[in-house]
Amino acid sequence: MANKFIYRTEDEVRDSAKIQLGFDKIEANVKQGTGQITTFNQLGFKGVIDKPDGWYLPDDCSIPAIILETKSEAEDISLQKWADELIKNCDIVSKKYKNTCGILYNGIDIRVFKNGIEVCNTEISNVLQNKSYYLALFTQGNIDKQQIYNLTKRINDCLHTEFGIKNLYHRMIFTACALVAKRYGALLIEDMSFTLMKNSILSTLSKSLEESRKQNLKLDLLTEVYSEIKMNNTTNQDAINNFIDWVSEISDCVNSDNWNGEDVMGIFFNEFNRYKKKSESGQVFTPDHITSFMYRLIEVNQNDKVLDAACGSGAFLVKSMCNMMKAAGGINTKKASKIKDSQLFGIEFDREIFALACANMLIHKDGKTNLEHLDSRSQEACDWIKSKNITKVLMNPPFESKYGCLTIVENVLKNVPRNTKCAFILPDKKLEKDKKGRKLLKHSTLEKIIKLPEKVFSEGVTTSIFIFTAGIPQNDKEIFACYIEDDGLETVKNQGRQDIKDRWQSIEDKWVDIIRKQSGDDTVQWIKPSEHLSYQMPEKPFEIFEEDFTKTMMDYLMFKQGVDVKEFSDSLVKKVMYDSKISSKESDITIVLKGKEVHNETN
Repeated sequence: MANKFIYRTEDEVRDSAKIQLGFDKIEANVKQGTGQITTFNQLGFKGVIDKPDGWYLPDDCSIPAIILETKSEAEDISLQKWADELIKNCDIVSKKYKNTCGILYNGIDIRVFKNGIEVCNTEISNVLQNKSYYLALFTQGNIDKQQIYNLTKRINDCLHTEFGIKNLYHRMIFTACALVAKRYGALLIEDMSFTLMKNSILSTLSKSLEESRKQNLKLDLLTEVYSEIKMNNTTNQDAINNFIDWVSEISDCVNSDNWNGEDVMGIFFNEFNRYKKKSESGQVFTPDHITSFMYRLIEVNQNDKVLDAACGSGAFLVKSMCNMMKAAGGINTKKASKIKDSQLFGIEFDREIFALACANMLIHKDGKTNLEHLDSRSQEACDWIKSKNITKVLMNPPFESKYGCLTIVENVLKNVPRNTKCAFILPDKKLEKDKKGRKLLKHSTLEKIIKLPEKVFSEGVTTSIFIFTAGIPQNDKEIFACYIEDDGLETVKNQGRQDIKDRWQSIEDKWVDIIRKQSGDDTVQWIKPSEHLSYQMPEKPFEIFEEDFTKTMMDYLMFKQGVDVKEFSDSLVKKVMYDSKISSKESDITIVLKGKEVHNETN
């Protein structure tokens, strides 16, 4: 006999939700609980006989209320009628409460409504959490990125001019290490000497790495590189005090509950790299909005093992860590600890950039990340990748062939498990121009090409996202392609391109939908791999105007008469502009070409 699915009833789901939400507790000044016989009238909403499945109603109406609507596991809660039922109950509560959170739950899936508007499922946990998680939805704001830019600029200028740190990466590493130390409780106070400040950072940094060092000895590189940084001036007390204040402010932003995966190190790179467009190792650092976009494109989830085998400062790993932990219910869950410990993997070849990546992960709440200081072109790196059972790849490898761009891509595709989704940012024509490009298709399928806006990278290179499925040959399968012409970002003087008008999120949502459906926009193409491996920009239609015809005829006439066009043009301009005998008001000008009259009537 075939096994039958046994679904939990609505009563069973409600009883379970009561415990998970914490509605089973007795709390002062709060009405909370679940059931099917309690009316809103009994809960203080006079004359209303509707009955919620669960409720959290504080006596203080400035605190958000929570209303629960449960269904059996067999019910499809994506149906609008169930959402309407929940929203109706939330509307009742909203007569008293400024903020209401509605939760629709069937024991498997969950939908959350904040003041009647559904919260995107990528922004919340897909597992039912304690009520404190949903109350926090109303207190969370956004980190002030502009303030971080301003502070970073001040720090950079201070380290450059006041401390005399000439090396760009040393300024970045010194700042990053100070942020790590601040996060782990370093004593950084005004009027302390430079020596005391530097030693306090180093001591705290070393302690923060003690446990991680057992897992990865190469993390010692962080303290080694920090110790090598030299200053020209360490006696300016105002500069020391300012540095401490500014680092403390940035640390407060990153360590707040509002942190949303913004790559602070990415902001550092954006600011610091005003002085240097590209590193000697070929890194082109990935903007924060593109890391978010690529994460969604290959549908990374909280159970994935994510690899970036050219991780730079760790932007993709930071974004993945944030989104995966959010889906798991937040940074304080057991799952979040597992994500940080064993689901994020990075390789970086450059010694100083590797140190920055380590600092970046530590800044962003991870002390045991799986980072390796390796050459991704090597067999050692291949063996390391193969041992990790990777499920998703997000990468922006160095673009130039001299740094082994497609060798790195090939090594990744060959050493992750079959069917692994891999997204790479590469120059538009990289796969076509490099003979290794077509070689990749012998063992992996190029599924999609998404051409990015021309200005995404300040270095001037035009790029696309190439999405592969590893381990399955291309054969003749056609490639989906599209072109995102505009990302909504604008250039801010000395601060790079920023989403100052908050346009990107809606643009991202639109394109994620188009790319998943593989239709819905005029730029969509289907490319035969035997013909092209890049998005094909449409040719501009040929147009000819009357002016073009007139010019061609005049040029031909003068050619037949042996007239030098440039010489004649210059002579004509001088004659018209400077000869007093010719008035600009005249409506008729006659020109003689070697005895032949050319007549032009002006209107």
